[in-house]
Formats: sequence, C-alpha cells, structure tokens
Amino acid sequence: MPSVAFHTLGCKVNHYETEAIWQLFKEQGYERSEFEDTSDVYVINTCTVTNTGDKKSRQVIRRAIRKNPNAVICVTGCYAQTSPAEIMAIPGVDVVVGTQDRAKMLDYIEQYKNERQPINGVSNIMKAKVYEELEVPAFTDRTRASLKIQEGCNNFCTFCIIPWARGLLRSRDPEAVVKQAQQLVDAGYKEIVLTGIHTAGYGEDLKDYNFAQLLSDLDEKVKGLKRIRISSIEASQVTDEVIDVLNRSDKIVRHLHIPLQSGSDSVLKRMRRKYSMDMFAEKLEKLKKALPGLAITSDVIVGFPGETEEEFQETYDFVAKHKFSELHVFPFSKRTGTPAARMEDQVDEDVKNERVHRLIELSNQLAKQYASDYENEVLEVIPEEQYKEDPDSGLYVGYTDNYMKVKFQATEDMIGKIVKVKITKAGYPYSEGQFVRVMGDTIENEAIVS
Repeated sequence: MPSVAFHTLGCKVNHYETEAIWQLFKEQGYERSEFEDTSDVYVINTCTVTNTGDKKSRQVIRRAIRKNPNAVICVTGCYAQTSPAEIMAIPGVDVVVGTQDRAKMLDYIEQYKNERQPINGVSNIMKAKVYEELEVPAFTDRTRASLKIQEGCNNFCTFCIIPWARGLLRSRDPEAVVKQAQQLVDAGYKEIVLTGIHTAGYGEDLKDYNFAQLLSDLDEKVKGLKRIRISSIEASQVTDEVIDVLNRSDKIVRHLHIPLQSGSDSVLKRMRRKYSMDMFAEKLEKLKKALPGLAITSDVIVGFPGETEEEFQETYDFVAKHKFSELHVFPFSKRTGTPAARMEDQVDEDVKNERVHRLIELSNQLAKQYASDYENEVLEVIPEEQYKEDPDSGLYVGYTDNYMKVKFQATEDMIGKIVKVKITKAGYPYSEGQFVRVMGDTIENEAIVS
C-alpha cells in the first residue's frame, strides 16, 4: 500500500482541506503515515498570510525532501497559489497545486511517476467562479468538526494577501452544507464550526439565499446537532436577520468572533475596512441585548502604518469599554505585495511590541472578568483532551458554549460528549470546574454538587 503524509500550516480552512485531500488519497488505496516518518508521498499545505508563513512553508518542504529524497513532494495551499514559481524553484518539489483543483493532485502524482517532470498545476484563482466541493465525512480530531461553507473574499483590505491566494467570494451549495453537517453529526460530532475564508459572507453570490437562512436551515434540518459555532463574522455581516436567528436558536452558541483590527476610524480607513466604530458599537449593543452573556472575541492589529499613540489609545479604550472576552493581538507585519507594506510611516518595532503587551494585558484582564461572571454556574462543556501540563492529574480540558476553557476531573470516555460542569474557580487561560453529569444521564446526583 502506498503511503501519504501531510503537514498543514495556517488556518482552520487549511486543516479542513487537508482532511478533504486525505479522503481523496484514502479512496485511491493510500494509507496515512506521520509526517516525521518515511512516506511515499508528502503533501505540504502551505500558508501565505505573512512573510513568515512563506518561510515556514519552505522549511517544511525542505524537511520532507530530506526525509525521503525518492518521495513525491506535493505542495498545495495559499503560498503555492500566490508563488508557484518560487516553490517550483526548490530542488525536489515535484507537484504544485494551488487552492483550486485539489482533486487533480492524484492524477498529477501518477503523471509525475511516469514522466519524472515537475508539474505546475496552479491556475488563475481570480477566474474561479464555482465553489470547489470537497467532502469531509469525519476528522482525525474527534471532538469538533469544521464545516467549510464558502471560499474567497471580495474585501481587499490593504494589509491582506488572501484574495490573491483564495480568489473572490463563492458559496457552497446550501444543500451540500446541510448534507455534510448531517454526515458529521451521524459520525458522532456534537459541535460543528462553520468556517471559510470570509465565513459570514456566505450567500453574497447566491440568489435569494443568505447566511442567516443557512444558519436557520442547519438549526432546523440537521437531526441530533447540539452546537453550531461561527468561526468568524464581520461587523457588517451582523444583520438584523442574523441576530434574529441567533436569538431564536438554541444551538448557535453564545460566542462570536468579530474581527475589529482597529478601534480607530482613521486607521480603519487606511486598512480599507468596511465599518466605522459607531457601527461596530451599535452591532455589539444589539447582539448583547439579543444574547445575554454573549462572549465576543476579536482580532486586533497593532502598529498599522501611521498608527499614532492617540489612535492606539482609541483602540484600547474601545476594547475596554465594550468588554471583549478575549483578543488575538498581532503586531502589524508587512506582507510583500500588499498596499500596507508600501505605506510610509511604518511604526517602529519597539513601539509595536510595547503596544501589543499593553493590549494583551487588557485582554487577560477582560477574560478573567468575563469568566468571573460564571463562577458557581453550571455550564455545558465538551471535553477535548487531557490537561497537557499535568497528564497524570485526571484533568481534562474543554470549551463551554461561550468559549471559556475549563479544566476538570473527567474520564477518557467523556471526550466529545456534552457534560455539565460547575465552575468552581474562574480564571484565565483556564477556569476550574467540577463535573456534574453527562447530558442525557439521569439526574440522581445533581443535588450533591449544587
């Protein structure tokens, strides 16, 4: 049996697609081996969101070539899409496929074996008009399943290379989404994470169908689904119709990730973002009214070209005022090929780092504050894995629906199930909890805990 090994860099979408590519290999009789082992084929799924992403991708490609110089080395993903020539120039790379036509990879491998000539299978992504259907009936990770619903982005923010790597927005057929969601639930998953390049942009290219309707259909039509999580939603996509669905649904979790990037209108203009701070604040107020206790996490870029101390302070104050429950903070990094990389007034690295630290401190403080509201409450948690820092402790870690990370005494057989846990000590990055019961069990011993 021929073997294939995978290495995935970058985001959730890449991880989803690696699983889809593995399905294609499996159907052709391949077995999967670890990337560190000797394999007949290596597939490297690359990332290009930053220059570092490119560099890491090249390092992993070279590692595979050293592992087995006779293997077929296949490179795919975003870096392959934007810079196929750079990758083809690495001696030992045999097949390059971008972010389309993944199904052709196996044919290219056979062709390479016969002809021994490197193959560049990258096509012009800007011409791609149709969503590439990639089935994933189950994941190597057994607790939550990603479900990719769309591809591409039409926004062209000045710091971002992704439209050039992924093309323009195209949505997956709604029936295919619902069908795959059902498949995942039937395979035992309780939680599905809707994911994509511009996830909630879903439906902008469809006639008479939008993201709110998709949420509603998933909620109503997928039997046995317990949790729907949206991986990311832009402020401009939080429509009244979406809020209405969130309000009605008991499956969509109380957690939204809404990228802020900056809390200053002047910086947002330079970033070419599609909202103002007033609009963002108004959406947050509406959401919190519709979903009490909603956790809102966000991304912020610090030190965007020209960011003054006042503009940074605006961001800091906005985050503090609206009590985000956690932030991902990134120092601005120049992405070659984007307008922002060519802007004047690049911010000094020391200034960037100092601002990043200030914002991370605020984020930690807000996360603790958010968690403390839930001390002594009983919440639903899906245990995901053993507590890595002390594997012998009997502690397991999982997420509540509102995205708090909880560690508590549990057993291996609870992984992937929904369990009730009482939060005994709020904290960050972990809150501590006490197991109450598995959902669906009889409630004989609940009185003892409460």
